[in-house]
Amino acid sequence: MNGVPLAHGVGSRHDLPLSPFYAYAGAFTALLVSFLALGLLWSTSRFRGDLAGRPLPATVQRVADAPATRTTLRLLGAAVALLFLAHLLLGPDDPDRNPAPGALYVLLWVGLVPASLLLGPVWRLLNPLRTLHALRPPRNPRPVPAAVGIRPAAAGLLLFTWLELVAPDNTSTSTLLIALAVHAGVQLLGAARHGDRWFAHADPFEVYSALLARLSLLGRRADGRLVLRSPFHGLDSTPQTPGLVATVCVLLGSTAYDGLSDNPRWITTLQTSSLDPTVTATLGLLAVVALAAAFYGLCAGALRLMDRSLTTPLTSFAHSLLPIALGYLVAHYFSLFVTEGPRTVILAAGTDNALSPAPPLGPGGLATLQVAAIVTGHVLGVVAAHDRSVRLFPPARAVAGQLPLFLLMIAYTLGGIGLLIA
Repeated sequence: MNGVPLAHGVGSRHDLPLSPFYAYAGAFTALLVSFLALGLLWSTSRFRGDLAGRPLPATVQRVADAPATRTTLRLLGAAVALLFLAHLLLGPDDPDRNPAPGALYVLLWVGLVPASLLLGPVWRLLNPLRTLHALRPPRNPRPVPAAVGIRPAAAGLLLFTWLELVAPDNTSTSTLLIALAVHAGVQLLGAARHGDRWFAHADPFEVYSALLARLSLLGRRADGRLVLRSPFHGLDSTPQTPGLVATVCVLLGSTAYDGLSDNPRWITTLQTSSLDPTVTATLGLLAVVALAAAFYGLCAGALRLMDRSLTTPLTSFAHSLLPIALGYLVAHYFSLFVTEGPRTVILAAGTDNALSPAPPLGPGGLATLQVAAIVTGHVLGVVAAHDRSVRLFPPARAVAGQLPLFLLMIAYTLGGIGLLIA
């Protein structure tokens, strides 16, 4: 491949028994039926954000918030980070024998998805850089400017996905050590100036985990109580912070590029381009992310034209993209996680040349899972967008005001399924 990186998600399978007609027809029908049903039956906003939720027993709350629990989790995160660093420094440079690449690209990047859905924003408690920073926090930290939002995390996510999907030799120990040093340096320098609040704005894995946790059944109310809640309430409580749209579009675009990057036509483009393959792949990644953002920007512009009183159309509906991003992540990385995840753990335990277990689903089951994940994510996005629409728009224009979002969902759905069957 002359240094051209390969995508490694489920999207790399081209033999899946997907019928384009049934896949597109089923997805369009699901979105249309949900849109019409919501328009007829859902006329007032039902989601209450961080005011909703059924409190868990007080004992569970005390255990979860106990200093001993949090200290244990921080020590666990630090221990795993030291083990990861030891494998990078002392282990072989062969990714088939070194668990470090799998730990980063599979257990952390993909594993944070189920972990955050089940337990909430777990990386905040496990983040070893927070633990290291806590050893010597600044005496007078400066607040992070409100205009910064989570833009640094969006940039960090883009750089990480470039490392994962584009960078040459991205599994070599030297490359990973350089990436780790740059990441740790930026985060610790920022925290030295702004205190530990910097991580919630700039650490890409912490922001990634926190956004996914908005879809968790486990959450916290505004009063700090640990509660069980509908994921829609968690979505509704997503802060409309600067950088939210950029972050979600990076997640959407990078996952879409992962599916595109193993397409034979794209591989041919990389091989025949007059530019260096890494440069071409970088431009491709940036173009797909920009395309995802452009579609959403057009949608937000249409919403602003429909109602001039809507002052923040760009961020008002950005939360509805989170379930779509989750659907893409599940569709593209499920197979990778259930095969390479166990293999990475076996390697870390000291077994050389561990074999990946067989996928738990055959081609038919895998194809069904992929389409179901993408369609379900979009239907959840339609529901979240509709509830926000009936809250922000006058009743007479609530359904019409959602039309740009509905068209956006259709475009994203067709694009996502198209990448699976191309």
